[in-house]
Amino acid sequence: MEFAQEIFSFLKQWYWMPIVFLYIGTISTILIENRNPTKTLSWILVIIFLPVIGLLFYYFFGQKFNKVQRLKRVNDMQMMRLQKEWDRLEGYMDQNIIRISSRIGTLARVFTFLKNERVSSPTTGNCVKLLINGEEKFPDFIKSLHGAKHSIHLEYYIFEVDTIGKEILGILEAKAREGVFVRLLIDGIGSPALVRHLSRRKDLNFEFRPFFPVTFTSMGNSNFRNHRKIGIIDGEIGYIGGINISDRYINQRGDSAAVFWRDTSLKIEGPAVTMLQIGFWNSWNIAEGTPFQLNEGYLLHRLPAVEKKGSAAVSFVESDPGSRGPFNMEAILVGLGEADKKIQLVTPYYVPSDELSTALKIAAAAGLEVELMLPEKSDSFIVQHASLSFIKPLLERGVKVYFYKKGFIHAKTINIDGKLSYIGTVNLDTRSFYINYEIAAVVSDPTLCGQLEEQFEIDKADCTLMTLAEWKKRNIWKRGLDSVCRLLAPLL
Repeated sequence: MEFAQEIFSFLKQWYWMPIVFLYIGTISTILIENRNPTKTLSWILVIIFLPVIGLLFYYFFGQKFNKVQRLKRVNDMQMMRLQKEWDRLEGYMDQNIIRISSRIGTLARVFTFLKNERVSSPTTGNCVKLLINGEEKFPDFIKSLHGAKHSIHLEYYIFEVDTIGKEILGILEAKAREGVFVRLLIDGIGSPALVRHLSRRKDLNFEFRPFFPVTFTSMGNSNFRNHRKIGIIDGEIGYIGGINISDRYINQRGDSAAVFWRDTSLKIEGPAVTMLQIGFWNSWNIAEGTPFQLNEGYLLHRLPAVEKKGSAAVSFVESDPGSRGPFNMEAILVGLGEADKKIQLVTPYYVPSDELSTALKIAAAAGLEVELMLPEKSDSFIVQHASLSFIKPLLERGVKVYFYKKGFIHAKTINIDGKLSYIGTVNLDTRSFYINYEIAAVVSDPTLCGQLEEQFEIDKADCTLMTLAEWKKRNIWKRGLDSVCRLLAPLL
């Protein structure tokens, strides 16, 4: 009894010591990781000023050192497996860059950047088709799925078990019964209902893998998500963009209460699909899916002998937490730096890096027409107000900021000089640049860029143009809330 009392007395007097060691250990780990100084300071402040809660928040969403090191090693191994192909394609890639440069001048440096960083090979001779909203994407996508002869590879952040989701699942099962190789890769957090649904299926006849599923022992990994939305049919047809598999993206459901969902997707046919297929192969291997070899018919053609389908130049920017650099952000910066007349950006979330914010302000101040379109109402309270805190400096430099009010604009597109466009899954925020698995198509095609510019003008009719004078009239409490939410911006 006396021993127990002594223990209790000791703990009562010295309880703070293990807590101090825990704090010192956590903060030391953050410092050792060599994060961006702003992000480092933000995490330290969260841990200090939110006792216990801050530590839990960091455990679930902030850890990165060990996981990122493992992801870097995986990326290095994947690159080594592709080394011979890169070497073989060196001349092919250089010839394509010369062709692209003759059409769009120095904007072709984006393709050179991706080639030199070995992110993706520049390809020419592609056919591209712009698909606006789910009403255009899903009928085209479903038609391609029905026509599959060899393989279907899908990689989606959100795949819901609703009307459109069930229809697509039915097609996958039917095609698998026909002998088509079907592989479905979905994010463990983005699609929890489908993960549970397919995990219970004992008669599933196609391959399915959840990407980084979260369990009690792996909660620290929950911060790294696969935000990509791509589909590849027979290694010849590819889809990429912001549209997930969900009824919410279809605006003709007869539900008057539904929010109008404005999004953009891209269909690609031609040599570029080979690079998209390689991207899926990388993701499938990371998720530890049943191995398959790229030379077993999944590419069907080997570059550069792929049949040309059109005149578009296409490459892809893939980035993830294990990348050597934030390639999606860097590819955007290269393009912005070569812009000559006009830059149009559409994003649902604007929590920019310092580099992106500076590039946009410099472009506007240097006389370029810079237009940024954001949703008037976001689906995230904190992100919305954090985004708003970045608007005033843009307005002061001459950037035109439009707030889309018809519904929720979820598209992620950039159009530069009507010559170069980016369409994909990348939001203009810290999470997309540094934390998530993301992908964007970089496209040089006059028709596509013209369609994007035309769609931007159509969407502007459903927007409010914000002026600096109007911005300064905003309620002081709202501006204060923006500033508070901005403190969390490096962590979002």
